[in-house]
Amino acid sequence: MSKKEKLRYPFYVITHPFDGFYEIRHRNKGSISAALLLIFLFGLSFSLNRRYASFVVNLINPTSVDSRLEVLGVFAAVLLFCTANWSITCLMEGEGRFKDILIVIGYSMLPMVLTYLPSTLLSHIIASDEESIYYLITGISVILFLLLAVVGIMTIHNFSFGKTLMTLGLTFVALLLIIFLLLLLFSLVSQVFQFLQSVYTELILRL
Repeated sequence: MSKKEKLRYPFYVITHPFDGFYEIRHRNKGSISAALLLIFLFGLSFSLNRRYASFVVNLINPTSVDSRLEVLGVFAAVLLFCTANWSITCLMEGEGRFKDILIVIGYSMLPMVLTYLPSTLLSHIIASDEESIYYLITGISVILFLLLAVVGIMTIHNFSFGKTLMTLGLTFVALLLIIFLLLLLFSLVSQVFQFLQSVYTELILRL
């Protein structure tokens, strides 16, 4: 696929999700670079929305928003979800690969990428009693993301709808377990570092 085709293909996927996701898995029509770009654009548009949306719809202090951290947070959340889903579906004979899951999530974010920035601009021209329009637009984009993600996971793994919902439930359990283990590892590393630092300080004082 050419670069233009790779950039156009996500639009085909959101209009023909079953065929589009099937071709990602069985004909390698997906692009990891395009998926990563969409994840980045969503993270950026999400952060800009939180920072620049009008006070009519935004209750967050704009000065507390760090776009770099939020974009990194979106990437971390996606990678954790993909890891958890891949680990669960491998045990349940899913056909999807890790990169297929990543592409599914990235491509499914396209509706939110297309709506968050326009919604941010819209928030500055609506009145206080018209915020329902803003929430309707952003809400529909989130629902479309969830529907596309479910269809994509179901298609690439060749699961039934019921089995897909079950694996997604187990995915979130695995996700919590991974986060717990990472926090535990971080705590242990931190304690070891503090111990080594205290030993070093003791040696310096004795010398």
